[in-house]
Amino acid sequence: MQARRILIYGVTGSGKTHLAARLSDKTGIPWHSVDDLTWLPNWEMVPDGEQRSRIAEICRGEEWILDTAYAKWKEIPLARAELIVALDYPRWVSLGRLLKRTIARAIDRRPVCNGNRESFRLMFSRESIIVWHFKSFARKRSRIREWMAQGLPVVRLCSPREMERWLRSAQESHV
Repeated sequence: MQARRILIYGVTGSGKTHLAARLSDKTGIPWHSVDDLTWLPNWEMVPDGEQRSRIAEICRGEEWILDTAYAKWKEIPLARAELIVALDYPRWVSLGRLLKRTIARAIDRRPVCNGNRESFRLMFSRESIIVWHFKSFARKRSRIREWMAQGLPVVRLCSPREMERWLRSAQESHV
């Protein structure tokens, strides 16, 4: 089977967006950045109903890659995904990546998701992506295992090296 509706899922900082962009480049399947769909300028969250509507519109299509699924609407892509690529890295890998990325963005002030910018102030706040990593890590890893136990089409990748091998094989077999 050649998957054309793909959900990339994993813990915060694991590289979901990076993988989604690379997979899209290799396959030609359109990738949709969930952060761009769910955050407005000034770090204002898109209302839940609008998020659901945006995700549902994408998931009605025959080809898509999403770079995550928020708990409040995860059932929408799960109902149509032909493949879930789960980045289930150890905490030290994902947290290290997250810290490096967050610090770099706070220093260079490059815009992310709809012109938002990360800052040291935000990094040390209660709304910090780093705080979110600690709050969500166990839950996301558990969810991956639950999906596998339910028989969903999950490819669980446990290291960046494993992800690189999978990406090469996905390109050769057209996912």
